[in-house]
Amino acid sequence: MRNMAGRTVRAEKVEATREAILTAAEQLFAEHGVHAVSNRQIGVAAGQGNTAAVNYHFGTKTELVRAIARKHAEQIEEIRSRLIGHSQGSIELRDLVSCLVRPVTEHLETLGSPTWYARFNAQLLADPALYQIAADEAFVSPSLQRLVTGLKSCLPGLPPAVITNRGIMARHLIIQMCVERERALADGTPLSWPTWHDMTVGLTDAIVGLWAAPAT
Repeated sequence: MRNMAGRTVRAEKVEATREAILTAAEQLFAEHGVHAVSNRQIGVAAGQGNTAAVNYHFGTKTELVRAIARKHAEQIEEIRSRLIGHSQGSIELRDLVSCLVRPVTEHLETLGSPTWYARFNAQLLADPALYQIAADEAFVSPSLQRLVTGLKSCLPGLPPAVITNRGIMARHLIIQMCVERERALADGTPLSWPTWHDMTVGLTDAIVGLWAAPAT
């Protein structure tokens, strides 16, 4: 029993260390850029006396970035799956767009303030060396694929290439507006929307208009 208790305590300590490293790394990456931050800096910020702690727990910086992206992607996937279930298979454009926007904004709201995920995620999508990590963790989600299929079915008049391009526009709009709000909350500067709910509604309005616009 003593050995089992010892293993449990050790496992909890390892998990706490990993979480501290993930949190410290996410904040540093968001504020300074992934390539500007060393594993040593992350270890110090995470309160680790061993400067090799990041390498020990995650191996490489790439794997650390992947672990951060995966943690958030899994939580967003849970929210999106729940929202799709509540929509009961609706093919209304606004319902589908809401299921694109709300998982991200709801997740960020749940994290409290300040948060760093939006700024971290924007860096991955803008960096050719890191983009594939974001794609691997987010774009292959089952619920997102269901949404894409639904969008295609409710926009029969749009050519496939237009649908693809507007999907990219919508993704960047969601991410960048979340970056703006996240940064304003962290810096204490004026907000474009008073609440995350208000932002969700405003973003949904804009993206519905984007999808519904004619293709000339």
